[in-house]
Amino acid sequence: MALAGALAAGTAGAANSAPQNSDHDKEIRNVIYLLGDGMGRTHVTAARDRFYGAGGKLTMETLPFTGAVATYAVEKGTAKPSLVTDSASSATAWSSGVKTYNAAIGVDSYEKKVATLMEQAKAAGFATGNVSTAEVTDATPAAEFSHALLRGCQGPVYSDAACLPKKEDGTYEAAPADKTLITPIAEQIARNGTADVVFGGGLARFEPDDQKALQAQGYQVLGSFGDAALPAQTAASQKVATKADLDNAKGKKVIGLFNRGNLTVEQAKAALPADAPQKQEPSLADMARKSIALLSDRKQQERGKGKGFFLQIEGAQIDKRSHANDAAQTLGEVKAFDDAVKAAYDFAKKDGHTLVIVTADHECAGFNIIEHGTYTNAEAVAPPANTDAGNPANNSTPSRATSGAKDTTRSTGILNGAGSGDVKNFAPATFRTPDDAPGVKDGSPEASLWLTYLSGNHTGADVPIFAYGPNGSAFAASQNNTELHTKMYRSLFGRSPQHH
Repeated sequence: MALAGALAAGTAGAANSAPQNSDHDKEIRNVIYLLGDGMGRTHVTAARDRFYGAGGKLTMETLPFTGAVATYAVEKGTAKPSLVTDSASSATAWSSGVKTYNAAIGVDSYEKKVATLMEQAKAAGFATGNVSTAEVTDATPAAEFSHALLRGCQGPVYSDAACLPKKEDGTYEAAPADKTLITPIAEQIARNGTADVVFGGGLARFEPDDQKALQAQGYQVLGSFGDAALPAQTAASQKVATKADLDNAKGKKVIGLFNRGNLTVEQAKAALPADAPQKQEPSLADMARKSIALLSDRKQQERGKGKGFFLQIEGAQIDKRSHANDAAQTLGEVKAFDDAVKAAYDFAKKDGHTLVIVTADHECAGFNIIEHGTYTNAEAVAPPANTDAGNPANNSTPSRATSGAKDTTRSTGILNGAGSGDVKNFAPATFRTPDDAPGVKDGSPEASLWLTYLSGNHTGADVPIFAYGPNGSAFAASQNNTELHTKMYRSLFGRSPQHH
């Protein structure tokens, strides 16, 4: 075991001794790229506080190399920055090394198809995998193994509204010469063979002919994509895969879709009765461990070629529950994602030739930790004062008087406590931490972790990045998301890519 692995191998709750990685000269055979969708620095801090206490660490925080990633997109048909990205343009940036417009999948700002790292790895003989808690046709996984003018062109059917961008006059653009760019993403995934292992949700996006196409390429299809005799598939005709199916999967090529939509968030799944079908879904850590096992087994079989694998793993629900401003579910999804990070980290420490990268595509919703006992501007009857009593020259015009009080029409107390039933409640959500006294409950004024959201959408904040393994130090920088493609490409291929 490398020095970094030995030093950082403790539990996630242990203090991080900031080990230095000694694997600079080791051959890189595998790259595991994990991203928490929408996971900003505060998401990491809040989850650490919630589950391990202020002095603890998430597993991702014990990785020795840390940095930051700028996430901005560009406006369509230009190189002008668009400061807040969506998942599609951000995923295209790291998968292909180009900035593009929001909603674009695997194309540049000018609608030109660009090669993805997963395609490049596959073509070079690496095993490949794509895992997500979202539908596998959703933006983040899609950007590694499909190309579309609009992220909504997922399937099962084609529509102009979903697949063709609009012009300024409101009409749709003409269909491009490259029909791939308006082919539903599910159809592309089922036919291009880019990922050997595909785990996630989104069964409703696929049809029986997709299953037939996959099986013709040698895929083991878990569950069933439906009945070819029916004009459209339903929950009755399709059979989602289960954790038992996952556990029993043995093929070199496997696809498992465990929900017709997104996978169930862990907090909601835990609250369901034992016989609920959602209880049969695997966790992200389950899918991570199995995908690594399948891909590394192929690596052993093909050791003579000197090839390993490239695997992308997404914790998608961090973003989706941040959009909903649901702090409790958000925290649970960060923890579930970190459990998947641990699965990758544990493998990498034993393997010695695996680079693990953990980051996010963007921050979502302006998640913040506020002082215990305080409240948000959204609750205040007036904004904070902007006067400087010590130096009146600093006062802005017009000046404001401080409120010092809550707006009772927008706050009935702590969000996860007494006010949780009021849809107009803007109060902070509060959570106990391991540092709190016994008996302190979530949603109480005594709970020490107070959380609030700024908006219901993405922000332009930089996101954290953590890395372990050979060449991990390359990611210990303040970098642009397009640089991640260059660094991962160089890690896999030993040379820089020829960018478009």
